[in-house]
Amino acid sequence: MRLRFAPSPTGYLHVGNARVAVANWLLARRHGGRFILRFDDTDTERSKPEYAAGIEEDLRWLGLDWDESFRQSDRLERYEAAAEKLKKSGHLYPCLESEEELRFKREQRQKQGRPPVYDRAALKMTAEQLQRALDNGKKPYWRFKLATRTVEWQDGVLGRRQVKLPPVSDPVLIRADGSFLYTFTSVVDDLETGITDIVRGEDHVTNTGVQIDILEALGGRPQGRAGAIRFAHLPLLTDADGGPLSKRLNSMGLRQLRRDGIEPAALVGYLAALGSSQDPVAAAPAAIAPGFALSNLSRSTARFDPTQLLALNRRYLHGLDFAAVRDRLPEGADEAFWLAIRGNLDLLGEARDWWEVARGEIGCEAQPEEAGFLAAALEALPAEPWGEESWSAWTRALGAATGRKGKALFLPLRRALTGAEHGPELRLFLPVIGRERAVRRIRQAAGL
Repeated sequence: MRLRFAPSPTGYLHVGNARVAVANWLLARRHGGRFILRFDDTDTERSKPEYAAGIEEDLRWLGLDWDESFRQSDRLERYEAAAEKLKKSGHLYPCLESEEELRFKREQRQKQGRPPVYDRAALKMTAEQLQRALDNGKKPYWRFKLATRTVEWQDGVLGRRQVKLPPVSDPVLIRADGSFLYTFTSVVDDLETGITDIVRGEDHVTNTGVQIDILEALGGRPQGRAGAIRFAHLPLLTDADGGPLSKRLNSMGLRQLRRDGIEPAALVGYLAALGSSQDPVAAAPAAIAPGFALSNLSRSTARFDPTQLLALNRRYLHGLDFAAVRDRLPEGADEAFWLAIRGNLDLLGEARDWWEVARGEIGCEAQPEEAGFLAAALEALPAEPWGEESWSAWTRALGAATGRKGKALFLPLRRALTGAEHGPELRLFLPVIGRERAVRRIRQAAGL
């Protein structure tokens, strides 16, 4: 199997195209195939090197590697050769209508109740008429003459699919300035680089019908024959409310999710399970690949719910060992600190806040109504060294001395020690705070 991910470097990755990248990578790795990264950068005005570099960085952050990589801008000669082949076979024909003329034609057809497809008027030009136009400085653009048939294929996700070509306008493959469009270059690359499987979004279904026709005109194996390229289309994503995700792509960009602190393992696991009945599991891509199959995916749209992603991220963090996060924790943070706070994290960045609570000056709010109780707490505070049993020993002694229990016993201590009513289990967190800070904070809260 040879699969490809083919982003246009006109922006950074968002969860929609990241899902396509993940699916292609997982399939390639599961079946011992090759994963190819191709940059569709023939749009020279919008394509930027920094976007290409950013896409590579984001893929590596997700844990995805690639076996081959190339840019379409380096293959212009191959597209020229393929175009010449289609011109000689009569599949590519020159057109001279302006955009205004085409718009007028579309409007006229709509008024007549006919589909607004191109009428192929350019095919009626004689060689002499075309030459006169060229001599007068006209530059043609080139359309592909679609077959009058219905293209069918067995889709890897959507099942049997077909596209009727007669209601589709002959696509422009070469602009008047000589530049090539994606519809053409993608087919040439897929054919010449031996792609066996194309997995992409459902919004490409009609485009697939057109590209199959182009592919076969270039000598590709017809659908249904051995060796034909297989297609699979992933249903589009919606937001948590079922609305179009496209309206929220800025917040769903990988760079923003990364800044927010989402773990790559959580995002990959979530995207891999999205649209299936399987529960997502946060893990490295290599661990997910053996169980990934397109047959597990539903044909219905899938909802991308940030709250579910955050919940998966939380579960993942709660199970991480210190060694896995050591380099991303605040300087000085040790394993005891990590084990104490990991169960309270939604995002790893929150560890910095708890480090400040553990070792910084937090300015606890005064509790004058608890002054007597906190003074008794100071009296009962055990000497160091402290371990996991110190909190229990302290609160047992304090409860016996004051007669308090439950929230009345624990809450004033938590407020004094951490400045909050909720947080890490104090059995683990108290030793991280240390006796000196604990004394200082309790005295401050008591007004002593």
